[in-house]
Amino acid sequence: MAIILVSYVMIVLDISVVLTGLPRIHEQLGFSEANLAWVQSAYTLTFGGFMLLGARAGDILGRRRMFVTGLAIFTLASLAIGASPSATWMLTWRAIQGFGAAVLAPSTLALLQTNFAEGHERTRAVSYYAAAAGASATVGLVLGGVLAEWVSWRAGFYVNLPVGIGLILAAYRYIEETPRHTGRFDLLGALTSTLGIGGLVFGFIRSAQSGWSAPVTTASIAGAIVLIALFVMIERRAAQPILPLDLFSSRVRSGAYAARVLYLGAMVGFFFFTTLYLQNVKGYGPAQSGLAFIPATILHVPFAIAVPRLVKTFSANRLMVVGIVIGIVGMAWLSFANAGSPYLTAVALPMLLIGVSQGLTLSPLTSAGVAGVAHANAGAASGAVNVAHQIGSSVGLSVLVAVAGIASAGLHGQPFAVARIRAAFETGTLMLALALLVVLTMIVVADNALKPEPNGAIRAA
Repeated sequence: MAIILVSYVMIVLDISVVLTGLPRIHEQLGFSEANLAWVQSAYTLTFGGFMLLGARAGDILGRRRMFVTGLAIFTLASLAIGASPSATWMLTWRAIQGFGAAVLAPSTLALLQTNFAEGHERTRAVSYYAAAAGASATVGLVLGGVLAEWVSWRAGFYVNLPVGIGLILAAYRYIEETPRHTGRFDLLGALTSTLGIGGLVFGFIRSAQSGWSAPVTTASIAGAIVLIALFVMIERRAAQPILPLDLFSSRVRSGAYAARVLYLGAMVGFFFFTTLYLQNVKGYGPAQSGLAFIPATILHVPFAIAVPRLVKTFSANRLMVVGIVIGIVGMAWLSFANAGSPYLTAVALPMLLIGVSQGLTLSPLTSAGVAGVAHANAGAASGAVNVAHQIGSSVGLSVLVAVAGIASAGLHGQPFAVARIRAAFETGTLMLALALLVVLTMIVVADNALKPEPNGAIRAA
């Protein structure tokens, strides 16, 4: 469990450790305002795009083998990112790091599924998993800010070297290899899914620079839609698809994936745009910005760890609904922040609500995404959960960047920054409202339909 948690912490840490250093990266490597989002999206895009292939590789070649391979790629890429001499170099290795995470992450959740029995034991393990993700996200923001101001933003990536080497040695000693299965890799499916999602992200981010009518924007989005449709057709016919479409035969799992995309899109936008608000509008330094995110963790971790106990009194579905509603309130509250707003009431208090929301929501969403899946498909199901997570992160952030670009068109200076951030938070609030609608209409309704009647019969779904 410790090896699984530490490895997942490292993956999530590198999503957030870069955020509070973004203004310094912007200055040193020459990124534009819109292209700065690629520092995040290059990682989450390849992470999500190759996740299904990484999950399939774990099923076929052995999960410990893929766990170690992913760690090695991830650690090497971290070293290269820390040494970045240019924006192109950084984005290239950031994408390679995302590929390493795509190989590594499915093995972490699949190993958790196969080592902890479904029920209370797995619920507790998944709760720790979700708590580790939440804690590391905020630790990454604090650590990234402190290092960016007092040492260098590069140091946040160098930290991965000793941790990665230690995890590789521990994996060989304490993790047993899982049985290997014969099969083929669905390379065409992996390629079309990655290029399709990549085209969507590129199109949305490009729209912030060139507008929606620009030929490059429309061509990339149209091409992305065609590739995603082609991916679905390939998966229907593939003998061994990287994404078995029968995973979506369950309304609960389908709802969990859709809600996760929307929820994570809003939450990654929260981290990204709050960082820009604190530094570009309020004038905080990187270290102060990182420390300003602490309220988002204070209640996140305790609530995430408490989920197994809360589930015994309240249902997981109720926790999800309450968690998302609290997140909507917190995100809407943030949208009122402006240049003169005090930190305590405009940022810290809504952060507390968002922390509670993440603590109550992510663990039940994860459990719903792997509910009722056989051990043979554990890798595919865990891959689907993580793909939804990263698609939400990359596509969601690109949508928010595009909306922010529209809202700030023609503005300059501080009004430009405030308009971008307010529009992003308002759109994030809408995303959370849509996630709530998905949970209510798909997960809650489906679960209620399967509850036994007093006479022991089961209502038809």
